[in-house]
Amino acid sequence: MSWTDERIDRLTKMWEGGSTASQIAEDLGGVSRNAVIGKAHRLGLKARPSPVKANEKPEAPVAAPAKPTRPAAGSAAPRPAPASRAAAPAAPRPAPAAPLGGPAGAHPLPSAPATPSPRVVSVGPGGFLRQGPGDQQAPIPPAPPRRLVPARPSAEISEKTSLLELNDRICRWPMGHPGEADFHFCGVKVNPGFPYCVEHCGRAYQAQLPRGARRPPPPLPFGGPRVR
Repeated sequence: MSWTDERIDRLTKMWEGGSTASQIAEDLGGVSRNAVIGKAHRLGLKARPSPVKANEKPEAPVAAPAKPTRPAAGSAAPRPAPASRAAAPAAPRPAPAAPLGGPAGAHPLPSAPATPSPRVVSVGPGGFLRQGPGDQQAPIPPAPPRRLVPARPSAEISEKTSLLELNDRICRWPMGHPGEADFHFCGVKVNPGFPYCVEHCGRAYQAQLPRGARRPPPPLPFGGPRVR
């Protein structure tokens, strides 16, 4: 629907006449209320305040204060009626508090129960819980000292010289191979000036032959170095 000059003049007259936007839209036909309001704003027509106001409450009438009436001359002023004693009973007086250090029959006031403080738990790396000041356990007393009993030698070396029995006065020639059950040492009296007995000194120390009577040692296996 197009706005013709005739429709615009009709809208202007009705708007200035005080008609509502709904009445103007119904009179023109083919337009809505919002279209009428938008066209009026574009034409620069004077906006009208909305008749509806939000949160508007009617003002309550203020009552005028009543004026005190004076008694007529010669008449006695009325006395106020006495209040009934049974209507308002007297409030009981609070019992006096027992002084500190009073007689033995006085009951002390109950004290408020102490509220336990909340326990704070700290989680360390890895998920384990750290101990707080109140979580520490008492130190564990040390165990009593144990009596060290020497191990019994095996039956294979019960009467033979072991490593713990070696000294400078007995032969140190090993008998067998280390790790075997019957491995031990000679244990015979040493040859003076040597760590072995006379028999084992003959094995450990051999007389050196003259240079001309020496024989070259046999060649080493698997292509060892040549002996000159």
